[in-house]
Amino acid sequence: MRNLLLLSIFALFLFSCKRKGTNEYLISPVPFTKVTVDDDFWSKRIKTNHDVTIPIAIQKSDETGRIDNFAIAGGLQEGVFCSPFPFDDSDIYKIIEGAAYSLQMFPDPKLEKTIDSLIYLIGEAQEDDGYLFTNRTIMGDSGHAWIGTERWENVDDLSHELYNLGHFYEAATAYYQATGKRKILDIAIKSADLVDRDFGYGKIENWPGHQEIEIGLAKLYRVTGEKKYLDLAKFFLDIRGKGIGEKNTYNQSHLPVVEQTEAVGHSVRAAYMWTGMADVAALNGDQAYIEAISKIWEDVVYKKLYITGGIGAEGGHEGFGGSYELPNEKAYCETCAAIANVFWNHRMFLMTGDAKYIDVLERSLYNNVLSGVSLSGDRFFYPNPLQSNGQHERSEWFGCACCPSNISRFIPSMPNYIYAQKENDLYVNLFVSGSTTFETTKGNIKLTQESNMPWNGHISITIEPEKETKANLYVRIPGWAAENPVPGDLYEFMNKPSALPIFKINGAEISTEIKNGYVVLSRSWEPGDKVEVNFPYEIRKIKAHPNIEDDREKMALQLGPLVYCAEWPDYEDPYIFDLFLVENENLSFGYSPGKLDGMNVISGHASVLRKGEGPDRGEVYPRNFTAIPYYAWAHRGKGQMMVWIPVSEEATRQKPVPTIASESHIEASHVTNALQGINDQLLPKNSADKSHTVYHWWPATGENHWIVYNFAQPARVSECGMYWLKDIPNGGCDLPEWYKLYYRSGQNWVEVDAETPYPMMEDELNRIVFAPVTTNALKLEVQLSDEYSAGLHEWTVK
Repeated sequence: MRNLLLLSIFALFLFSCKRKGTNEYLISPVPFTKVTVDDDFWSKRIKTNHDVTIPIAIQKSDETGRIDNFAIAGGLQEGVFCSPFPFDDSDIYKIIEGAAYSLQMFPDPKLEKTIDSLIYLIGEAQEDDGYLFTNRTIMGDSGHAWIGTERWENVDDLSHELYNLGHFYEAATAYYQATGKRKILDIAIKSADLVDRDFGYGKIENWPGHQEIEIGLAKLYRVTGEKKYLDLAKFFLDIRGKGIGEKNTYNQSHLPVVEQTEAVGHSVRAAYMWTGMADVAALNGDQAYIEAISKIWEDVVYKKLYITGGIGAEGGHEGFGGSYELPNEKAYCETCAAIANVFWNHRMFLMTGDAKYIDVLERSLYNNVLSGVSLSGDRFFYPNPLQSNGQHERSEWFGCACCPSNISRFIPSMPNYIYAQKENDLYVNLFVSGSTTFETTKGNIKLTQESNMPWNGHISITIEPEKETKANLYVRIPGWAAENPVPGDLYEFMNKPSALPIFKINGAEISTEIKNGYVVLSRSWEPGDKVEVNFPYEIRKIKAHPNIEDDREKMALQLGPLVYCAEWPDYEDPYIFDLFLVENENLSFGYSPGKLDGMNVISGHASVLRKGEGPDRGEVYPRNFTAIPYYAWAHRGKGQMMVWIPVSEEATRQKPVPTIASESHIEASHVTNALQGINDQLLPKNSADKSHTVYHWWPATGENHWIVYNFAQPARVSECGMYWLKDIPNGGCDLPEWYKLYYRSGQNWVEVDAETPYPMMEDELNRIVFAPVTTNALKLEVQLSDEYSAGLHEWTVK
């Protein structure tokens, strides 16, 4: 309550301030166009995004028909809607936005010409009254099942008409500001004017099923000065929970936005909504919005945030679970949600000047966001789990390609988060080598930062004012160099920092005071003044709140802003789930220039418990321990990985004894990485438990499928067990219609002679006992029901 009271008092101050005749954020970011980055960490990623990621996104959009959709909608070629989803237009818009940012750092006539050609197609695809949605324009009443038969009919559900436009408005304003070319901006204005005519009180009183247009409209307002766009953004927020649509937690329409206090539903939708609320609150002074998103922020950070900065625990609805529901192997942590989390926390900082928001931003940025794209810039994660049994790998592209296109627009805008300013208050939020120039009322001040973050904690800042100038330099004390990883008690460091941060000005150490997480250095700065900072850069051990079941008797490791993980290629035995570290293990780190583009590697000694005979649980053997930054995992093939390292024998997962099933080579009619889950010897708690890898046929229904176990060698078998997935009503899988077992006899499949009818029970292993056969393979045939799909946790063989 005290925090909310202080925030309310602050809000009254914030919105008594005006900037250029209108409300705005208390603090302004220094735009990335005024920031140079010349380090060895981020500059490589930004250049790779320009050279690799954006071209690949364009190429894949061409190959999958996303670009053709606009040409067909514009009457420039014949055809039907080419790509899988009605929201595929948004991928083109995000690519344009990313290109706009990148072109300002890397002038590229060829890329600019390509983007201009895409803008031409968009203009041709736009209908005369401003409507822009290629699926309906091409297909009419026979469009995708999600969109309905009339404009805006399913806008509150899955049509994504307004979601697409939000991304288009962001792209339009970015490209106009980058190039000065008005064509795309004019298309956006024509579209937004139509939306404004159709939606509002006394018109269509409904909300977007996927939030995003609120952010785009706020940007369009900033560029054009047309207040109706800001009012429309506020309408789309205020109508949630009140309008004509079907209210649900999935898209946060269950309550009016100012009455919401908890993070629920789809995590990307939610974080885009909170970002839009922050924008509207900053621009029109809505204190109720600020109070609502502040309560929700505490719910997220205190109860629902992964140590990697990820949000979204459940894959079924791609969103939040309950309080402390943070499983590791089935963690969703969508890349888009991490990006949205950065957007939201940055805006919370701009409202308040509190470093705690940058702490969360930094955690998400360096860990969850960077995990979402390979070092080469050409492979991507959609979910980013904190543990893997080898079922995860980055993909070249996705049918639902929101994450790669989102990465392409986010990475080049990263310098936007380094610095900020409020009059003569100059903020250093992230520690990245490069420079910027602050424009103050007393003259320009150039600031040059030298840093080897994230590989050490030494920062050097050189101040170059045009003349002696009084200013306040705010240098953030990052959470990883202080008492808590993030605010609240969700996580805590097990070891205190060995020293306090040391600040020097022109070589002389100074005493400091901390304000809202910043050391404030107030003085008249002269050309050549130098600030040096040494943060305690050491391995921090982290334990989780005891209510997080998956993290009990485990610890995570952090070095600087980076969370670390253990991964199979660094171990002689690729099975690593059986190792544990004692809490007081003396770990060390060192820089390895040849490892995954260069990184600090954590080393130490772990132990492994091997199973023994009799009452003795087994002997403990020593094992070398290695950990790498989480963002770098899954670059060396598929295998085991874990962020949370056991600190006791009880928390380990013992290496199972090989069985006929576990040694079998699997074939199937529907091949996914999750196939390896059916013979991993891990039984679930119940049919709905997805804490381990689960193989399923969703969203297929009514189909016939098969799985084959090819044995390592012929064996005499007489029993199988099937543990079926059933996750309805929260998911789409029920028990199958029926199933049968066959054994291979020569070139033929022969059904087994079962003692009883095939059992079909949930929450248990269904045992099928049959007349013994000697064979080299078994086949499972499964018939899906017409209403639901099905899935399989485990298939055992004896």
